[in-house]
Amino acid sequence: MSLEKILSIAGKPGLYKLTTQTRSGFLAESLVDGKKISVSGRHNVSLLSEIAIYTLTEELPLREVFLKIFEKENGGDAINHKVSKDELEEYFFGILPDYDEDRVYASDIKKVVQWYNLLIKNGITDFSEEEEEEGESKVAKAIEAAKVTGQKPGTVKSSTPKASSSKKGGGSKNTAARKT
Repeated sequence: MSLEKILSIAGKPGLYKLTTQTRSGFLAESLVDGKKISVSGRHNVSLLSEIAIYTLTEELPLREVFLKIFEKENGGDAINHKVSKDELEEYFFGILPDYDEDRVYASDIKKVVQWYNLLIKNGITDFSEEEEEEGESKVAKAIEAAKVTGQKPGTVKSSTPKASSSKKGGGSKNTAARKT
């Protein structure tokens, strides 16, 4: 599995694997404890494949940062994310010497290291760039559309208001057509 179906959900710890789309959002499975949760369009969701790290010259996709860590650690775990700020920064500087220290905070480095270790623990080691599969691109587009429009993924927003009809009262209240 690649990073195309791995999510970070704001306010929820760890990472999640996208499992299926529902009418009101989608279902995701936690990589930490395996619990499934329902995620609506109101949640702030980020696909790991869309996240990048600032460097002095460009924005480097997160998958490339993971690949550099993977190569340095020979496929093993990185340092613990709970070490001191200085140790985290020193480790990250060894991985990515030209990262932008003004825009990449210690909390960001901690999250990257924690995510990397979680992915390795769950056997997700494919950090190469993949061609988008049709199903995966549809899900990513549905998530993005739900964020932008504030509506449920897979629904179409009508541009004309719906006329409401009342079954009580029986008739129209159009007074212009009545004879007096």
